[in-house]
Amino acid sequence: MKFVLLGSISKEWAAKHARRTALARAKARQLGIKIESVYYTQGEHDFVDVAEAPSADAMLAFSIWYANKGLGRMKTMPAFAEKAFVAAAKKAR
Repeated sequence: MKFVLLGSISKEWAAKHARRTALARAKARQLGIKIESVYYTQGEHDFVDVAEAPSADAMLAFSIWYANKGLGRMKTMPAFAEKAFVAAAKKAR
């Protein structure tokens, strides 16, 4: 499953970029999650990531872990390829 992650970085971890990302990538790997891309943004969210996860449960565990570690908060959204959207739209008729 593909996911889009909209995240914030806590003020305690904002200046510890290398350590925060190393921790997060290690936990993601442990859960079978592959971080495909990372973009840093300005505004409501500090970053937008695209990730491939083995299940929604794995992504939920990662999100909970991230918050519990005090790294920040994130919203996760399942992401669907255009082909999947077209197939679902046909079924919805």
